[in-house]
Amino acid sequence: MAKPAPASRPMELVWPAKAYLPSYVSALNRGWARDETRPESGAEERAAIKADPDRFLASLVDRKARGGRILMPDGSKVRRLPGYKCWMWDGEFCGSIDLRWQPGTDALPLYCLGHIGYNVVPWKQRKGYATRALGSMLKLAAGEGLGRVEITTSPGNLASQKVIEANGGVLIETFITLPSQGSLTKLRYRIDL
Repeated sequence: MAKPAPASRPMELVWPAKAYLPSYVSALNRGWARDETRPESGAEERAAIKADPDRFLASLVDRKARGGRILMPDGSKVRRLPGYKCWMWDGEFCGSIDLRWQPGTDALPLYCLGHIGYNVVPWKQRKGYATRALGSMLKLAAGEGLGRVEITTSPGNLASQKVIEANGGVLIETFITLPSQGSLTKLRYRIDL
């Protein structure tokens, strides 16, 4: 008789740390990239981790926007906003979720599509992890003083739309991104905190 598979741990958000880094690198090695618009970002992150893992981890939590400028899909660079990334963890790396904001306002600059972005590794999708991660991140956003957040997704990404709506998201507009962002059609949702 086969032994039952061990129960996986509940998914939680963790701060990026050395203890989780090998599992993160494993996800990168399997082809996952945190920035879906730039698949080459996975290789760039592997190189940064190899060069200086402590510096890489420190770059993921930048509440004062001290890091360098942000590379846009068209190759241009824009001012970094304060923010941080948390990792989804159930005993292994499951995905990443990040929060960014402008101090003193709920508004974002035009080049920033939303306050929160998330990405679950393909082999952990359809487990409710993104929905739970977004719910947890909304609490952190409220703790940063935000009264509302905006999140964007693609019209064809029904899974992401369900995640946002399950957390109270209301569709406020369909829009075209800036040329520097690829002139893509996106949906913008608002969640009041």
